[in-house]
Amino acid sequence: MKKTESSKDVSPAKMIDARIKELGDWRGKMLSQIRKIVKAAEPDIVEEWKWRGVPVWEYNGIICTGETYKSVVKMTFVKGASLKDPSGLFNSSLEGNTRRAIDFQEGDKINEKALKALIKEAVALNSAKKSKAKAK
Repeated sequence: MKKTESSKDVSPAKMIDARIKELGDWRGKMLSQIRKIVKAAEPDIVEEWKWRGVPVWEYNGIICTGETYKSVVKMTFVKGASLKDPSGLFNSSLEGNTRRAIDFQEGDKINEKALKALIKEAVALNSAKKSKAKAK
């Protein structure tokens, strides 16, 4: 992002592109791969940029985030505790009543099929909650 541009002038997608490029290491590649899987699982997903630098994917509410740290790329599912995880992808934030996360470390391979299924389930959960809210 150019120094003269404010974040209000740049789309969330471009900000995520810039973050991936800025990282320039395995974390950028991992975040890029996660992003592709999210978008492949739900083409109508909306990308946002929140909390001073966190990519967020939404569909009738937040589905998940893609946070980058020194040694992990963390994919946090806002309603992860309500999702079935038969492949055991969740490996972080397991103690909470709401969120669940997947910590990806350098060299990890992503189980794309299982991750897409988890994303689709989260989309369905958000869509069902929105439908119930409209019915009231």
